[in-house]
Amino acid sequence: MNSPEIKTFIRKNSSLFWYIPEDKKEEISEDILVEFILNYGTLEDVKELFSIMGIKEVASVFYQAQGRKKLNYYPEIYNFFNLFFQKYA
Repeated sequence: MNSPEIKTFIRKNSSLFWYIPEDKKEEISEDILVEFILNYGTLEDVKELFSIMGIKEVASVFYQAQGRKKLNYYPEIYNFFNLFFQKYA
């Protein structure tokens, strides 16, 4: 169950989750939320995600991606956030 802050954040960025039915969007997993915001969100979206979840929690979700889920990140995005989290998380 997502917190009210995360649900509000998902609603604000609902266009990024275009393929998920409207009634299911607020219940997406943290994995999907982090993946889509890091891949497709703006810098402001990323900052807001960090303020809601915390940079360490976002880094934890990011590093838990294995196999196919890891490949869902664009290579440039994966490299950037890998370096970013190594330094700041």
